[in-house]
Amino acid sequence: MPGSASEVTSDAKTAVITGANSGIGKVTACELAKNGLHIVMICRNREKAERARDEIISSSQNEDVDITLCNLDSMKEIHDTGKKIRGRYPAINVLVNNAGIVPDGQRKLTDEGFELTFAVNHLSYFLLTRQLMPSLEKAESARIINVASEAHKAGKFNPENLQLDKGYNAIKAYGNSKLFNIMYTYELSRRLKGSNITTYSLHPGAVNTNLASDSKSLFGWLFNLGKVFMLSPEEGAKTTIWLSSQPGIEDMNGLYFKNCNKIKPADIAHDDNACKKLWELTQELLRSV
Repeated sequence: MPGSASEVTSDAKTAVITGANSGIGKVTACELAKNGLHIVMICRNREKAERARDEIISSSQNEDVDITLCNLDSMKEIHDTGKKIRGRYPAINVLVNNAGIVPDGQRKLTDEGFELTFAVNHLSYFLLTRQLMPSLEKAESARIINVASEAHKAGKFNPENLQLDKGYNAIKAYGNSKLFNIMYTYELSRRLKGSNITTYSLHPGAVNTNLASDSKSLFGWLFNLGKVFMLSPEEGAKTTIWLSSQPGIEDMNGLYFKNCNKIKPADIAHDDNACKKLWELTQELLRSV
């Protein structure tokens, strides 16, 4: 039955994609489905996810598209979702950490006490990847794709103020989270060196998506105002799709990409000591999860 969690054989190629019901995530899911991969959509809203799944199946002529519901601002839900996916899919070949938010003007906390943007845009990447690592390790080869942004250049790494308890604003919160995506990718690549898994981060471009649909901040307002000048989701997804499927890029493990080419991020994003410190602080925050 289309959309149900069908049994996946050990030699099937599987891609797990967060935020796969719209924008870049949906385009990525559709293109990878066309390439014959079994798609696992991680989405928050069942109605939107089912509608997107039907469109992906129709466009790709691939019925191996499943939905897993998860709120990515909840570390408990991510923990449980990862465990569920591990049990259902023996091996995962591609993990695309794509879902993200543009924050509101006011600092908000999740039910677990994390700053909302930090939780969705950084902690969810880290924890979901950690939870799915056993299935990634079982694949002959696997890739982890982390969608970041050139907005990381507006971010800073301050170990004493990771969640912007002081000096919060939406631009800082978003910029920091995208910086952390690149730093996390770099450190993850070092820890996975010599394994069957490689990882990459990327800037998709300024893309017309629903990223800021719930944001009431000035940053969100400007984002939505500029949509008419932005790339389509199809154009914005090109680098994500390329990193997910292009053969022979393993030697660029841990690097940052734009327009299907590696580019240099801000210096701090590939600073060994800073990236290690971010990893350790994130591990500590997630210790009880």
